[in-house]
Amino acid sequence: MAESGASPLPSEPPARSPLFRAEQFVWRTARVLEQRLFAYHFLNGAAEPVEAALNAYRNEDGGYGHALEPDLRGPVSQPLHAARALGVLDAIGRCGGQRAERVCRHLTAVSTADGALPAVDPGQRGYPAAPFVPVVDDPPSELLATGPVVGLLHRNEVWHAWLFRATDFCWHAVDSLRTSHPYEVHAAVAFLDSVPDRSRAEAAADRLGRLVREQRLAALDPDRLDAYPVAPGYAPGEHHFPHDFARSPRSLARAWFTDEEMTRSLDHLAGSQQEDGGWPVRWRQWAPAPTLEARPVVTIDALRTLRAYGRFVG
Repeated sequence: MAESGASPLPSEPPARSPLFRAEQFVWRTARVLEQRLFAYHFLNGAAEPVEAALNAYRNEDGGYGHALEPDLRGPVSQPLHAARALGVLDAIGRCGGQRAERVCRHLTAVSTADGALPAVDPGQRGYPAAPFVPVVDDPPSELLATGPVVGLLHRNEVWHAWLFRATDFCWHAVDSLRTSHPYEVHAAVAFLDSVPDRSRAEAAADRLGRLVREQRLAALDPDRLDAYPVAPGYAPGEHHFPHDFARSPRSLARAWFTDEEMTRSLDHLAGSQQEDGGWPVRWRQWAPAPTLEARPVVTIDALRTLRAYGRFVG
């Protein structure tokens, strides 16, 4: 037993810091995957336990299911699950090689006629799903589903035949945007931040940033939220802030906002940590389990964003 008054171990966050409070929340509420992700990002944890937990969600078809994305329940592989799985592999430096090849084979099999991804495959029918991700028989390709996946694969220098048409789809979708909503813009940014053609990405991001400001998709002043509309279909009060669009200073979306606007946004994010140590789910809540499972994901994302901008977390 450690002596009274002994210094904490190097991996322990300072008591009552945002990180300490979040850690207690994660141990109380999170799935094994998010517990191990938290340990990896903030407690010097290893990558192997994270991947072992992720593998529990993998299906024989090479995709992922089993509510990896909490708003889609049931065992069926879905593109949104694959996107989350690739995000985990990217976070631990393992988004490549046979892992990426296996996922790309699955994506090829579930793509639409234009080579891109639907948000929800019809196989979801019969299993619970959030009402804002409807299941239809012939779903269209969606930038929302395709952009983050293509971006993550390019970020990790993965080359696969599936990527060629999917990348073309994303370019066309981004270039065609005249009106949008925050989640679609997030998907576009995920694509533009990593696609190899950097000069084209910078030009597209500049145009997209003007659209975001003109359509007031980003709440630039957290103290005046009534001045910013909530997108149709979003939950009441579901605003998106500059830090939601630019998760790190390296994102192309960072140039859309002034230093003052980003400071206000990060202050708001830091101040949103709740009494139990977690950050809230801001989108529409439709069942207890998805909300409970999503909050640790949101909490890890909040801490990573704050740390990326040099904010103290612990």
